[in-house]
Amino acid sequence: MPAIEEPALSLAEWLVLCLVCEKPQHGFAIARLLGANGELGRIWRVPKPVVYRSLQRLEDAGLLQSTEPEPSTMGPVREPVRATAKGRKQAAGWLTKPAGHARDVRSELLVKLALLDRAGTDPRPLIEAQREQLIPVAQALEARLASSSGFDRTLVLWRSETISATLRFLDAMRSDTQDRAKRSALAARSRRPA
Repeated sequence: MPAIEEPALSLAEWLVLCLVCEKPQHGFAIARLLGANGELGRIWRVPKPVVYRSLQRLEDAGLLQSTEPEPSTMGPVREPVRATAKGRKQAAGWLTKPAGHARDVRSELLVKLALLDRAGTDPRPLIEAQREQLIPVAQALEARLASSSGFDRTLVLWRSETISATLRFLDAMRSDTQDRAKRSALAARSRRPA
């Protein structure tokens, strides 16, 4: 069976899609989550007009569809959208795919970890995939560091240290999630009747 091609979406569009996959929502609620004071806005802020453009683009791509409008006492009629089967499948795949480039780890990886946490989904597959992708990059940068000089060395050193810090973060996350899984399993066993 051929793999489904991932659509070319911006990070904002992926965020909007994943939030609609959680439950049918309208643009205002999503914009609130992604605003400067929103739960996800503290990681990656998405302005309200971008949220609405994203909703339209995702609907045009067949990843979302409108539901029945809801009257509102606080403004215009709200038009919730829900994810299509294709949209849910695309979002689930994206959430487990590591950030494609080291410079995207800060935003994309943190957003994915936050979304997985909101869903109560184990982040370890994503953590492992991101580690596997970054380890060869770290090794290549370490090798380049020995032979570089001038500003090239400064740039390589910056990238090397950034990747090293990211790998330490991923190792800490892996350890933390393993500990949480063990505690959860122990708690479940203690609740079983004897």
